[in-house]
Amino acid sequence: MRIKLLGALLALAIVPGPVLAAAEGHQQEHGGQIFHAFRLEADSGIGNNDSVSSWDFDGWIGTDENKLWLKSEGERVSNETEQAEFWALYSRNIDTFWDAQIGLRHDIEPNHLTYLAAGFEGLAPYFFETEAHLFLSEDGDVTLRLRQENDFLLTQRLILQPYAEINFSAQHVPEQDLGAGINAAEIGLQTRYEITRVFVPYLDIRYERKLGETSAIAQSEGEENDAFIAALGLRLLF
Repeated sequence: MRIKLLGALLALAIVPGPVLAAAEGHQQEHGGQIFHAFRLEADSGIGNNDSVSSWDFDGWIGTDENKLWLKSEGERVSNETEQAEFWALYSRNIDTFWDAQIGLRHDIEPNHLTYLAAGFEGLAPYFFETEAHLFLSEDGDVTLRLRQENDFLLTQRLILQPYAEINFSAQHVPEQDLGAGINAAEIGLQTRYEITRVFVPYLDIRYERKLGETSAIAQSEGEENDAFIAALGLRLLF
C-alpha cells in the first residue's frame, strides 16, 4: 500500500505544470470551482411585553450549478424555544438567478418532525429575492411557505429591507394546532448599517399573525394570535 501511495505521489510530482494548469483552467471554465457563502443573523428584543430572540442562518457550498444549501431558523420567547428548524437541500441552477431545491427539513420545536422539502429560490422581477417551498411531513401533511424580500440602498452603507412571509396548510393538523388554508403571515422591515461587508448591525421590526382556523384555535386555547416585535441584531457574513 505504501509503495502504491508513493508511486501515485511521484506521478503527480512529475506531471508537467502546463498540463495541470490547463486541467484547472478547463474546470474553472465549466463552473467547477468550489465557492461558499454563509450568513448568520441573531437578534433580541421585545414582543407583546415578552423577551424575544431569534436566529436565521443560511448558506451554501458548491459550484455555480450544484450546491449544498443549509438553513436554520428559530425563535425563543421568554427564554423558551417556540420554533427551531434545520434544513439541508440539494440546489441546482435551472435558469439565470433561479435554483430548484430538494432535501430535508427537521423541526425540533414546536414538534419533532421531519419533512421532505422541495421548491425554488431566486431573484424575481424588480429584484425581489424569493423563496417558495413545499413540505411533505413524515405524517403525510402538506404545507407551503412563500417568502420575499428586497433591498433598498439609502446610502452605500445604510440599507432598508422590507420582507414578507406567508404559510399555508393543505389540511387541518391537530397535533400542531394548524388549520387548513393560510395559517400564518409575517411582514417586517430590517434596517441595517454595513460597518463592513461582514459585520452588520441592524434593527428589525416585524408583525406576526396567525390567520384563519389557526387563529381561531389559538384564541380558543387562550393564546395570542399576533405579535409586534422590535429587536436589535447582528448580521455576520463568512
